[in-house]
Amino acid sequence: MHPTSNFTPQLTADGSFTFFSQEFGESFHSHYGAKQEAELKFVEPTQLRQKAQQPIIYLLDICYGLGYNTAAALETIWATNPNCLVEWIGLELDPSVPPTALEHNLLNSWASPIPELLTQIGTAQKIDTPKIKANLLLGDARKTIQQVHKSGFKADAIFLDPFSPPHCPQLWTVEFLTLVAGCLNFNGLLATYSSSAAARSAMKAAGLVIGSTPPVGRRSPGTVACKETLQNPSLRYVNSLKLSEQESEHLCTRAAIPYRDPLLKDSPQDIILRRKLEQQTSPLEPTQAWKKRWLTLKDSTSRNVT
Repeated sequence: MHPTSNFTPQLTADGSFTFFSQEFGESFHSHYGAKQEAELKFVEPTQLRQKAQQPIIYLLDICYGLGYNTAAALETIWATNPNCLVEWIGLELDPSVPPTALEHNLLNSWASPIPELLTQIGTAQKIDTPKIKANLLLGDARKTIQQVHKSGFKADAIFLDPFSPPHCPQLWTVEFLTLVAGCLNFNGLLATYSSSAAARSAMKAAGLVIGSTPPVGRRSPGTVACKETLQNPSLRYVNSLKLSEQESEHLCTRAAIPYRDPLLKDSPQDIILRRKLEQQTSPLEPTQAWKKRWLTLKDSTSRNVT
């Protein structure tokens, strides 16, 4: 995984901009709206408005990128409680992305002091003020998450925002997500844009309970997760967002075989190959059969309605 550079802003439907990664072959955000995605896929599902009543909030932003998820989080927290202290850790592979977003003024749609704070994060990687203590860790997230885990940091909210599982499988493995889950507070919430069966089954294998968040800009929903701990107030919330019957059945197909990276250092190609070999010998239902069954059911329902 080698850092890239020379990003050009691309306009999304809500007026905000994103970048395209040549290395991963994907945009950083949905073309329907980068800012909208940060607010509705990450900030809302992690209930930061409610959590901002606390004197301190701990945030972990995995794949910091342009900084939109953190910007939206800070805006929500301080609009609710201006005195809330934020302790923040961000993980980012490519050191050129945050400064490039700043060079193009992509964070200026958020009110002061958020652009100024994220400028400091993007350039110095550290902030220590009475309102925010921040540390941006650069490099392979499989290594930096181990630092976070060893430090004992426990997040009230985790934003899981890598590129998609087929393009960045190394950050969707059971082993990586087990470390991520270990950095989640007992009542914390993890949010991601992905509804991939492989990603969801890896979250479950990591000891998390998952729920489905509403689609934002794309047809597929996102995912929210928490620990299955006694008297966890977040558990009721996640359980209220239960997966549909179709989504639940998806987790019983070969698509749900998770990515694995036992030593947290394999290449993406090796991780993908390992999963393919496991799928080939799996007794689980082929994913195409699941798709065909649900398409037939939808067609039948549609004919009955008309």
